[in-house]
This record gives sequence, structure tokens and C-alpha cells, in this order.
Amino acid sequence: MTRRTVLMAAGAGPLTSGLTATASGTGGAAVSDVLVVVEKSGHAVGFYDVSSGRLSRRVALPQYPHEMVVDSRRRFAYVGHYGVRMSASVGEGGSAVFVIDLAGRSLVRTIDTRPFNRIHGMGIDDRDRLYALSEEKAVLLGFDTPATDQAPTRAVPAHGLKTHLFALSRDGERAFVTGLLSHTVSLVRPHDASAPPLVVTPGQLPESSCLSRDERTLYVGARRSSALVAVDARTMKVVRSRTVDGDPLRVYTVDDERLLVTDIVGRTLTLYSTTLRRIRSLRLEGIPAAVSFHPHRPLAYVSQLDTDSVAVVDLDRFSVIGGFGTGPEPDSSALLPSAA
Repeated sequence: MTRRTVLMAAGAGPLTSGLTATASGTGGAAVSDVLVVVEKSGHAVGFYDVSSGRLSRRVALPQYPHEMVVDSRRRFAYVGHYGVRMSASVGEGGSAVFVIDLAGRSLVRTIDTRPFNRIHGMGIDDRDRLYALSEEKAVLLGFDTPATDQAPTRAVPAHGLKTHLFALSRDGERAFVTGLLSHTVSLVRPHDASAPPLVVTPGQLPESSCLSRDERTLYVGARRSSALVAVDARTMKVVRSRTVDGDPLRVYTVDDERLLVTDIVGRTLTLYSTTLRRIRSLRLEGIPAAVSFHPHRPLAYVSQLDTDSVAVVDLDRFSVIGGFGTGPEPDSSALLPSAA
């Protein structure tokens, strides 16, 4: 498959199937949603017209950017400079956060995070305060005004080893940090470094986690244990665990009743209930990595690492309805709706 090949996975239709552009005003030209994609081995961020799959702009970055978040006004995207290809890669990695102007589609600033390196997990709260995780130093950095900050404005210990990703409460007062090497999830207080952490071992190699909509439950994918685990988000006690097929790389909250899990061994997406009951699975052509969601429609955008492509999935029908090619190894993404 070439990078511009239309996906035909699991019955996918033509490129624009189910992805009709919306009109901009009465009689105006059609305007499409835009998907912003981090291409980690392309060392860039790409802007893609979702209705056509056309690349409209590619912003070059230093080697191996990984995770990305977008502020509430969709003014800036913040990309962590991991600086190595994979978590197993040896090296010092990067020590920066890249600030992308989403309207101008350009790199406008770089925030130096030295001595904190291998910046991976990224988060943003409902006040648009930014958080970035140093895997190497096991420190969670905070930026109170990231649009103008020249350096972190706060930092707290992450209380794990090889701290990779984190889930963040909406108010930014709680962060749940996964440690790949310590096999832990730590509840830390980003705005109070004196608060003692709460730490749990949900299974081997926990990487991704997400909070329930009411923020009372944390769902964790324990990759080496092939388990999906529900943890009380206040006490950090395991309340439920389920063995799953394959390798649960990423876990996402879809709504009040459903979770979405990517399996990089089985090349599947699987819906689970919030009680961890399996609902249904969808086989993909490529290895599903990160997923982003349309803010107003039941659509998921699934980055496929090995086919250099994005699959567009209808979450109600749970089928692939389209897709498009990207640069090498697409990872995290964000949807910019045309109405925004």
C-alpha cells in the first residue's frame, strides 16, 4: 500500500465515503474538517483535508515527535519532542515542546525543557494549562500559560520508572502516570508536589489509561498482562480486571457506557462496556496506534503505523467508512472541525 492509497480495510468504501464536506455559508464553497497528524518517523505534523484525504500542509519538526494536544480554542497544538522512535529505543531523546500555530500551520515556538528529556505524554486541562511528561527523568512538567511560557512553570515527581503517558482530570488537579518499567500507575497532584502519591500495580507494562466521564474510574491497558483494568480513581485500588486478546496499546473513553481499545497484535479495535464486557471488535488493515475523535459526530480517526494511513471509523456502525494515506508512522492526531 502506498501512502496515498485509499483504505479498503473491513469493507471501507471510497476515500470520501461518509465524509461529506460541509458548506461554509449559503452558496459558499465546501469546507472540510481537517485532521492534524503527528508523523513520528516523517518528523513532521501533517494537515489533511478529511473529505478528500489531501495533504494541505506539512510542518517539519526535529526527529521523532510523538504526542500532541490542542487547546480549547484550537489556536495552538503542543507536540512533545520524544526524540527516539520507540520506548525501547536507547538514547537521550528530545527536550522540548513544539508550539504549532493551527491557523498559520507553522511552528511558531519551541519551549526548551532541559534537563527534562524524552518528552512523551502530553495533556491539557479545561483552563488550557499544559502538562508534559519526561520519561527519562520521571517528572511531570506544567506550563500555566503555554502560549507564551519560555520554560516549565512547575514540576512534580511522577513516582514511576520510564514514565510514558498519563491521563489528566479536566481541572488539571490529578494526573495518572503510567510507568513502563515500574509497572505502575501513580496518582500525582500536578499543582501540589507535597501531596503524597497513590501508586497501584494494575498489571505488567501499563501504558495507556483514560478516565471515565465522571472521573471516578481509571481504565488501564496492561500490555504484557493482556488485561484491561478498572481502578478507583480516588483510592487507586483495582476494582475490576479482564483478560483481553492481544496487546492493549491504547484505551479511550467513548461515552458514558463504552471504551475503545487498540490491539497492535490482533490489528483490531474493540469496544468494551465500562464494566469491561466485550461488545464487538473490528479488524483493520494496519497496526492501530493512537485514536482521536470528532467532537460532534460518532467518528474515530485511527492512525495505522505500518501502512502510513488513517482509517476513519463510524462508531455507531463500528465499521471503516474511509481513510487516507499519511507520512511515515502516523501517531497522535486531532480533528479540527470545519465549523470551529
